[in-house]
Amino acid sequence: MFLQSLGHEVLNPALDDDDFQLAVDVAQTAYGRHAPDVIVGSSRGGAVAMHLQSRDTPLVLLCPAWRNHGRVDRVKPETWILHSRQDDVVAYADSEQLLAHSGLPASRLITTGADHRLVDPDSLDALRSLCAAIENARIEQAT
Repeated sequence: MFLQSLGHEVLNPALDDDDFQLAVDVAQTAYGRHAPDVIVGSSRGGAVAMHLQSRDTPLVLLCPAWRNHGRVDRVKPETWILHSRQDDVVAYADSEQLLAHSGLPASRLITTGADHRLVDPDSLDALRSLCAAIENARIEQAT
């Protein structure tokens, strides 16, 4: 995993592929046990992340498939979205609409990548930079 290769501890609970609510329940249990510093969710995992009771833990959503899963259509202020305009799985406009519903500034949507996977160097660098910025902000708040 990319973030793990950078030295981050990564929790990756096995989410049910068929039962969305069960996937949310598993992720919620993992969140409660481990209290992560940030939650990263991609595609369907982004929709799962949006459903978590995660207090002020920042969310980083990669091409979130929120229109296809669950019932939440807003995110909290501590949310960033990475999405490719060339995504052929989840429409880029869905992320624009999610920002608008949530009242978040356009700067919270980072346009990157050439497809849905976001595994190209520019997308990975954007994810790395964003996680570093979130971590630095958390450290500054603690001091």
